[in-house]
Amino acid sequence: MKITTVHSFRETIPLRLPFTIADNTNDSATLHFLKVQSACGLTGLGSASPSKRVTGESHDSCAAALKSLDFLKGEDARNLPRLLREAATALPNNPAARAALDMALHDLLAQRLEVPLTELLGRCHTTLPTSITLGIRSLDETLAEAQENNARGFGVFKVKLGKSLEEDLEKLRRLREVLPEEAVLRVDPNQGYTLPDLQGLLACFDELRLEFIEQPLPVSATDDLLKLSPEQRQWIALDETLQSERDALQFGFPERYCGIYNIKIMKSGGLEPARRIAQLAELGNIALMWGCNDESCVSLAAALHLALACPNTRYLDLDGDLDLVRDPAVGGYEIRNGVLHLSNASGLGVRLR
Repeated sequence: MKITTVHSFRETIPLRLPFTIADNTNDSATLHFLKVQSACGLTGLGSASPSKRVTGESHDSCAAALKSLDFLKGEDARNLPRLLREAATALPNNPAARAALDMALHDLLAQRLEVPLTELLGRCHTTLPTSITLGIRSLDETLAEAQENNARGFGVFKVKLGKSLEEDLEKLRRLREVLPEEAVLRVDPNQGYTLPDLQGLLACFDELRLEFIEQPLPVSATDDLLKLSPEQRQWIALDETLQSERDALQFGFPERYCGIYNIKIMKSGGLEPARRIAQLAELGNIALMWGCNDESCVSLAAALHLALACPNTRYLDLDGDLDLVRDPAVGGYEIRNGVLHLSNASGLGVRLR
């Protein structure tokens, strides 16, 4: 499994619609791709979608990191743990670039063994539904978008909030009116709330039949979560606050700040560190949500392969490629009636178009 060639490139792709959250609006996504070729003729694929807002990693920094991987040439891909440790030492501030390398090496190994990656990791779930995200738009636009996606088969909706509690509550009540009774609503203020805002939303939690609340408070105000009751914290998911194994320890032991960890491999630095976070969460009886940025099916497939191999996975939010006008890659999984189904292909099951 000697590595012979390492090649990377990036593309900026328009979004179908401008996407707004509490503190940011995007109309395009820049995606980075990595190809790791071996002497046996196999190619492992990886993809990165860094978020400077969350991790501090810029696109230029990510691209430079991926161009610096020539040290891999001549190495044996089967030495994956050592290679990833060396990458973590060399690229400590580039979690998305490390994630691209991590998934490309995993893709190579699983292809060589002729099994889907999730089987190599210890698959324990067959399929799970994904939420589809409703960005911050006008009330009428949000209602129309929700109904359109419900007609396409989606039954789980992640609603972006965080600009005005009053407007958010009105939006959620109207969504409950226009969507079927069985529709699931989870919400994400993206750090946009104060503690009183969060308490106001929690007061309506049962009325609105919310599933959970993702990252309601700024990272700097995470300790305010301890002012909630343990029962209330059970329905809080940490996202921007949770980036590393150290964070998983800090916010899960000895006192739990939340009941759900949102793992994104672009934050954690790849599948290996994400799996360690998942194992710590399992020890603390913390449920897992797997999320994403605007991403290619390459990295979404990688996240799905690992998610289905973690016993405490409960929620998926792997819809990041649906925002793209086009994806330079194809494969990995299918979405049928809002449910993610992995392909039976070996490795990640993805390829460049």
